[in-house]
Amino acid sequence: MEPWSIDWSGRLEERIFQSALLAGNPLGDPSQRPVLVYLPPGYDEDPYRRYPSIYVLQGYLGQVDSWRNRKPFERNFPEVVDQLFARGEAPPAVVVFVDAWTSLGGSQFLDSPATGRYHSYLSDEIVPWIDGEYRTLAAAGHRGVMGHSSGGYGAMVTSMLRPDLFGGFASHAGDALFELCYQPEFVQVVRALRENYGGSYERFWTDFNARGTLGRPTDFILLEHWCMAASYSADPDGSVHLPFDLTTGKLVPETWERWLAWDPVRMVPGHAQALRELRAIYLDAGRKDEYSLDLGAQAMHAALNQIGVTDVHFELFDGGHMGIGHRYPIALAYLLERLG
Repeated sequence: MEPWSIDWSGRLEERIFQSALLAGNPLGDPSQRPVLVYLPPGYDEDPYRRYPSIYVLQGYLGQVDSWRNRKPFERNFPEVVDQLFARGEAPPAVVVFVDAWTSLGGSQFLDSPATGRYHSYLSDEIVPWIDGEYRTLAAAGHRGVMGHSSGGYGAMVTSMLRPDLFGGFASHAGDALFELCYQPEFVQVVRALRENYGGSYERFWTDFNARGTLGRPTDFILLEHWCMAASYSADPDGSVHLPFDLTTGKLVPETWERWLAWDPVRMVPGHAQALRELRAIYLDAGRKDEYSLDLGAQAMHAALNQIGVTDVHFELFDGGHMGIGHRYPIALAYLLERLG
């Protein structure tokens, strides 16, 4: 069947979940979401066996169905997961692919009055639903979360906020050390608005919504930074505040501090006990990451060491931010060796 499909050893289910927490979200995005659930080989043969679970979070602009996209001569990640278990290279597990897309391109897996309650959606709806629908080992010590980029960010932050649910995480180039991964791009946002939209985000949204697609070179960076502001620095009424002046690019200190409060590196001291209780922590990034997230991973590793968390898999590898799917099964196997 290759290159169009594989002969599965386990199976991949596509389920639909109706979220009460996402209903009426500020962006009007769907509250009914697809969830992909991978069940390992042997799941249907022994009705009494229970399995650890790993939750996989997508990066910015990712939608859950993107996990099934394939590149020439490569298997997609669910297929790689199946191969990993079929070869006995990791303890079998239930692997859950979660959708937290928004019409801003993402949610950072946080609760925000500007986007919706995506942290609570994952933690308080999806996790208990999976435990009720499938034979999981329903305890934090057997449950992990992993992701790349914004998904890696979500994995780090979710584990700190909910150690009662997650016993480990893996972050591939997760957003961290915000002054390096975000702040250098602020000037690009200011220039893009000045040159194309008279310095106005409102004009950008009018143009973008009329087109409905990423068709201009500056679309990505304008969309991304608005999404981050909606995630990190929105008021209770949903008003979004950027951490820099749109004319000069000068930092707005009080808003920038709101962003920094959500920087995983800076969150570590306040969540030290939760991090010390985790059974598995995996950090990696490409040495030439275009967003300096190799340095973010290093800073996260150093912050963990400072609170006495030294049993961490930390690795920098040759590569950049994209094209690192070959790292995912390494992290998955590491988590399951610790959480299985």
